[in-house]
Amino acid sequence: MSSLPDDQDPTIPKNAGERAETHAAEAGPVEAWEPEASQPLLAPPEASPAAEGSEAQDEPQETEPELFQSWWEPEVAASARIPHFGHLGVLALLAFFGLVGASLLTRSALHFHLFGISTVQNAMTDIHYTLGSEAVLYLLTFAGCLLIFPLIWHKSFFAGLQWNGTTALLLRRRLFSTALLCFGLAMLNGLLLPGPQDTPIDKIFRSPGAAWMLFVFGVTFAPFFEELVFRGFLLPALATAWDWSIERSTGAPARPLDENGQPQWSFFAMAVGSVCTSLPFALMHAAQTGYSIGPFLLLVCVSLILCWTRLSTRSLAACVLVHASYNFLLFSLMMLGTGGFRHLERM
Repeated sequence: MSSLPDDQDPTIPKNAGERAETHAAEAGPVEAWEPEASQPLLAPPEASPAAEGSEAQDEPQETEPELFQSWWEPEVAASARIPHFGHLGVLALLAFFGLVGASLLTRSALHFHLFGISTVQNAMTDIHYTLGSEAVLYLLTFAGCLLIFPLIWHKSFFAGLQWNGTTALLLRRRLFSTALLCFGLAMLNGLLLPGPQDTPIDKIFRSPGAAWMLFVFGVTFAPFFEELVFRGFLLPALATAWDWSIERSTGAPARPLDENGQPQWSFFAMAVGSVCTSLPFALMHAAQTGYSIGPFLLLVCVSLILCWTRLSTRSLAACVLVHASYNFLLFSLMMLGTGGFRHLERM
């Protein structure tokens, strides 16, 4: 600090107070400031780039997928309509191995002269070999299905084919009525378009003990495995292929699965699939009836009814029940007409 008096200190301007009073008087009275109506009293502060950067860091950012993401995170596969033609091909492959196994067992039986048969020609007309080899084929193929298809479908074999045995039990009366309808068609067909008298199936029936073996086989093995192939695999595969081809050609979205994960086909897919399933079904049995037109048309009609049963009930077990009941009625009529299969000449 300076030790000089204020009037002699060069750092203090002289007459400073007088000059300040003079400037205040010249400025005049000060008016009170009022803000404009359109102008906000306090504008919001603008966010600085640094603040924006810090906020962006606080928010979760989407990261790019890992280069090898499929290795550590499994991809969710789209729901597939099963069974389709690929699964039908797997069934054909399993049936081929079953046929090889049945042929080997037949050769072994012929080697040991089982049932007094030693040649393939004689085995083709012997009921023990014909039914036995067919049963072995069915069982080996079925065993392969139980092992392979659950691995492909990730569900049980019967669930994939819509077995639904409970549905068949609940509808058993209606299903037996359907079998009666098929039996009535068979009676009408026999009157209007009778088949030949000496067919291959008639010759097999006349073999000793063959009638009862065919009876048991016709109401157990045959309905189960025939429905498994035709209404379990072929019919769904054909219906799915029809809908798939229409979707591909028109660009329409795929039809959704139902609440149980089963396909829902269009009406035309079910109609085309039923017809295309019934023709090979009838042809498979045509050799037994001498390829006559009457029994062939009957088998086509019966197959169409079985297809309708499968599609309307969504139950493969329902088809098996109708098929087995229909065969039971036919064999029962034969048994009554021949006195318990003792007078087969009446057939």
